[in-house]
Amino acid sequence: MKLALFSDIHANIQALQACMEHARSQGATQLAFLGDLVGYGGSPAAVLDTIMHAVQEGAWIVRGNHDDLALHPPSHIQHTGEQGAQWTHDQLAPVHTQFLAQLPLLDQHGSVLLVHASAHRPERWPYVENSVMAERSMTAASDIDPSIRYVFSGHVHQQSLYYLTPTAKLMRFVPQPGVPIPVPTHRQWLAIVGSCGQPRDGDLRAMYALYDDSAATMTFHRIAYDHAAAIEAVQKSGMPSTFAERLEQGR
Repeated sequence: MKLALFSDIHANIQALQACMEHARSQGATQLAFLGDLVGYGGSPAAVLDTIMHAVQEGAWIVRGNHDDLALHPPSHIQHTGEQGAQWTHDQLAPVHTQFLAQLPLLDQHGSVLLVHASAHRPERWPYVENSVMAERSMTAASDIDPSIRYVFSGHVHQQSLYYLTPTAKLMRFVPQPGVPIPVPTHRQWLAIVGSCGQPRDGDLRAMYALYDDSAATMTFHRIAYDHAAAIEAVQKSGMPSTFAERLEQGR
């Protein structure tokens, strides 16, 4: 199995299409979507139509916090991420909201666990930004099922890989795009696959990752896409200009 992992798409259809096309060119046999399908971006319906079709064909999927926001827009705006929730909600047809509402927080497939944020209290959407938070997520995954060796998540809009050494010391690895990393099953791994639709590291290219269970490798990719079209979609939506500026700057 070659598992393509997409997270934090944020209604960016151009980035999603580019990453899915690249994954197919790499021989991906299974797709997984790790939440935050919508929010921030200007094409929520198109993104959901694409993902719903993929799920019908067997793709795996979990829910993200922005998917929840789109279902239940807050009446009082408290932070930037909530500003476009009502607009996003208004773009969705009943088939879209029904789809989002039934998505799980966790999805296990053998030794693989999918979650948007952390396996530790996933409903609270904690950010796995350091070794302490990574270890909590990995421990929670083992509590769910000791056979889980790989936790794949998003939420943090950058790419990183954590693993436990034989002495139970947690290590963090910053991957290089396109370079396969050995991820043998005798260790436990947590991969944060980055944001497909809204990178925040100054690099405008979209992110996704490919896990090859036969070769026991993980490859993190950066993919160029038509970000000008994605920016234009946000600008035409009437959402806050900061959303378009984020795409322009990759921040």
